[in-house]
Amino acid sequence: MKKFIPFLLLLGTIWCCLAMTENRVAVEVSVETPVWEVLERLGEPSPNHSITFLPPKASVEVGRNIVHFGSTKIKAVKQQSAHFVCTSCHNTEKEFADLRDTDPQKRLEYAAEHNLPFLPGSPLYGVVNRSSFYNGDYEKKYGKLVIPARNDLREAIQLCAVECSQGRALKDWEMESVLAYLWTLELKMEDLAIPVADYHKYTIKSVDAADLITEIKSYYNQDSPAHFVAPPDDREAGYGMQGDPANGEPIYKLSCLHCHEDQRYSFFDLNDGKLSRRLLAKHFPSYSYYSSYQFIRYGAPSHPGKRAYMPQFTSEKMSNQQVEDLRAYLTKK
Repeated sequence: MKKFIPFLLLLGTIWCCLAMTENRVAVEVSVETPVWEVLERLGEPSPNHSITFLPPKASVEVGRNIVHFGSTKIKAVKQQSAHFVCTSCHNTEKEFADLRDTDPQKRLEYAAEHNLPFLPGSPLYGVVNRSSFYNGDYEKKYGKLVIPARNDLREAIQLCAVECSQGRALKDWEMESVLAYLWTLELKMEDLAIPVADYHKYTIKSVDAADLITEIKSYYNQDSPAHFVAPPDDREAGYGMQGDPANGEPIYKLSCLHCHEDQRYSFFDLNDGKLSRRLLAKHFPSYSYYSSYQFIRYGAPSHPGKRAYMPQFTSEKMSNQQVEDLRAYLTKK
């Protein structure tokens, strides 16, 4: 019997080692690896907007059509909205080189460099990686409607479909289609400012997994801060800042013209000609419906007989300095 004791001890040691290393199998992490894939390997629970199955008629392509065109492109299905599509207000590409940033000026510079619209909504790129929606002051605008949407992406999408786009609610299969498309826009490891040389830390599930999950999440925002700002009390004096017309030019071209050129999403038509710029410049310091201070900070109500309106820009999406830069561009001789 004594001869078997060392053997049994050896077996016990091997079993313990196997048990300890059971969750330490290395899996390669590359720049193309989805962030959620890495988090789930480390033990993070799947988000509540995960897709377990796609119902009949649902597909990524249908979701893409709804987001970009406001329609499933299925003849028997009514268009989701006659006024806006998701990309009226949201980009489907990232808006910052560093996803931890919220500086509106860096956002503008990134938009100009990559020829992206400068929009009032948060990007849909990486939205499935967030855990909170309709943050900050949006409760002031939508009241109790925000409560179910704050921590549920499906509810947030539905709120956007009905209230923001002034359209109809999405059916279940349409909702899952939109989510399926949004999952194609999830963050990849290359989107985070994590040195590739550090990826090896995330290849093994270890006792430090919770810390590693927190570390990865620290490289991108879990929500999208939003704070409403009032127009200046004295609109002739403005916000009291010297405007930079060179910085105002991309704001006009990437923001104003995105919605108003050829009446793309608005009854109010603008172009890059002098007459459009002079019209806006004339009304900028006024307290009229056409004052840029008014509709940038408060939005614009719907036109009689229409449900379309203009959403306001939060301070995170357009700073007071940028508003003055836009004014300087429009009033430039």
